[in-house]
Amino acid sequence: MSDVGSEDFDEEQGPNLGVYEGERNEKEERHGYGKATLPNGDKYEGYYENGKRNGQGTYKFKNGARYIGQYIKGKKHGEGIMYYPDGSKYEGQWVDDMRHGNGTYTYVNGDLYNGEWTTNNRHGQGVYTYSETGTKYVGTWVNGRREGAGELIHSNHKFVGQFSFDVPKGKGKYIFDIGCEQLGEYMTIEQPRPDDAEEDAPPILVPKWKAGRVQPIQLADPNGEEGEAQVAGTDDTMGSAVAESQEA
Repeated sequence: MSDVGSEDFDEEQGPNLGVYEGERNEKEERHGYGKATLPNGDKYEGYYENGKRNGQGTYKFKNGARYIGQYIKGKKHGEGIMYYPDGSKYEGQWVDDMRHGNGTYTYVNGDLYNGEWTTNNRHGQGVYTYSETGTKYVGTWVNGRREGAGELIHSNHKFVGQFSFDVPKGKGKYIFDIGCEQLGEYMTIEQPRPDDAEEDAPPILVPKWKAGRVQPIQLADPNGEEGEAQVAGTDDTMGSAVAESQEA
């Protein structure tokens, strides 16, 4: 879940920089529709108000990045799409030049995040889909990490529980398509940090599943009676499921 290539690029600031063709107001400020080529090589085409980008516009960065969307007082604000040089893309809401609100980020490796953002970080409720495996995390995010209640949904089973520092932690359960569930608890083992790690770097945590009892899933009956699902092949299925969730 990397944000490589998602950094924001500084747009050239100033009301009268570079070459401009377009409308102006009585103060000779850029006002209305216009096109500008900035001193750093960036290009903007869209609307201005009192010398600042305001309204719908397209900003092309010299490094290949491109933003198409709304501006307020010279900053990306509202709905917009950002195409990054590495091929990744963000489409959604912006506030004060940052991804903020609801939006979808398509990563260069094909992974996809759809949900809430705060100051450029995944924050709030969201769904992250891993392109290689199809596994999905559905749940809470805090400052770009999985934190709080969530589910890891795989092809034939899912883990339901709590997350901390981006890994499962505490009590939870695995629910299997074969009709059973395993209760248990994730213990986290902190690993030694590399010698060159920064002081404020998050701890390196490795989750370890402590398995509890296995029980059939109670299935709803059309007549209002509860029945138990048939369970088969649980040992091998559970072993591979735990390993798959720890790798996600």
